[in-house]
Amino acid sequence: MESFDVGIVGAGVHGASAAYHLARRGVRTAVFERWTPAGGPTGRSSGICRAYYTNPFLARVARESIEMLARFPEHTNGRDAGFRRTGFLFLHPQGDVTAVLYGAAALRSVGVDVEVLDMARLEAEFPMLDLEGLGAGVWEEDAGYADPAAATLGLLERAVELGVEPRMGTEIVDLEAAAGGGGVVTTGDGGRTACRRLLVAAGPWTAPLVRRLGVELPLTVERHVVATLAWGRAEPMPFGHADVASGYYCKPEGEDLFCLGSLLPAAEADPDRVLDRITDRETEELSGAVARRVPGLAEAEVRRGWASLYDVSPDWQPVIGEVAPGVFVDAGTSGHGFKLAPVLGRHVADLVTGGPVEPLLAQFHPDRFGTGRPLPAGYGEARILG
Repeated sequence: MESFDVGIVGAGVHGASAAYHLARRGVRTAVFERWTPAGGPTGRSSGICRAYYTNPFLARVARESIEMLARFPEHTNGRDAGFRRTGFLFLHPQGDVTAVLYGAAALRSVGVDVEVLDMARLEAEFPMLDLEGLGAGVWEEDAGYADPAAATLGLLERAVELGVEPRMGTEIVDLEAAAGGGGVVTTGDGGRTACRRLLVAAGPWTAPLVRRLGVELPLTVERHVVATLAWGRAEPMPFGHADVASGYYCKPEGEDLFCLGSLLPAAEADPDRVLDRITDRETEELSGAVARRVPGLAEAEVRRGWASLYDVSPDWQPVIGEVAPGVFVDAGTSGHGFKLAPVLGRHVADLVTGGPVEPLLAQFHPDRFGTGRPLPAGYGEARILG
């Protein structure tokens, strides 16, 4: 039976990032993926990169990840993650203003460049907006978006160059605990691989996989949609924005298109039986919401869209930690995983290898739910702004 120091289940952006950081340390690692890199929810991410978080640790990780994506060729031997810095505007109702002021100060303390805008400045600087129902805005200067598939592939390809063994197109049919820690991975072709340490980063399939080891994770799966529109006769908005009051986000996609998605929770879904396209009604709801806030976008032209999956924890914060001897999870990122992954993978690699670990990572261990320690997140129902 073949063996590795670390086995990673999942080649989405979190698995790829962990593999990259392990490879840089010379850790003998194998990555198992039943499809292709970014073939699951990662490849259907809207790719927003922002550090506007209510959790200071996640804000810092997101800021550092943006910096890494901006300098991606230096980290990955010339590969491109498609990062574009556009800035991002967050729109809040009056009831959020006190929390927004506090949160902005906390963000600046960890190096995130944000500025709170009162109503007068919003009116002066963003005349395309209808300000009905708003109380303040926050501008994040360094935010933007990247290509999730390119970023994932770049991290994994660089990891392979550094010695990681890729096992793509390999379905996991069983996980078994190993004596002394770690696990044995059994694949659909009958192969068995012993992993001294095992990391499960399989998004919506993480909970069912670790259940084979007798571990229960409090994760659910939600179906979320993204609508794609062309600017058409509308005036393009070169920056992204999130309307907390109306529950949607909007981001440019290249020169001709923009994307819309929801900031709010959605109905639970079966990850293996989910409608993977957006419906006309869902498109109308999103396009109607953005047209009410930005009246000029009523002239935009619907193109297409898609549906994806979020693996969601009860508090909409990541679930990261050792859940059995030598078995670790990195999941439950609840729709904001892509923007965290490039640098979060470094912390996960520290955890898996038993090196010095950032103490703040411990707050994300899944045992917080059983001991009544859920984490605060977001603003109102917009928990994704965690």
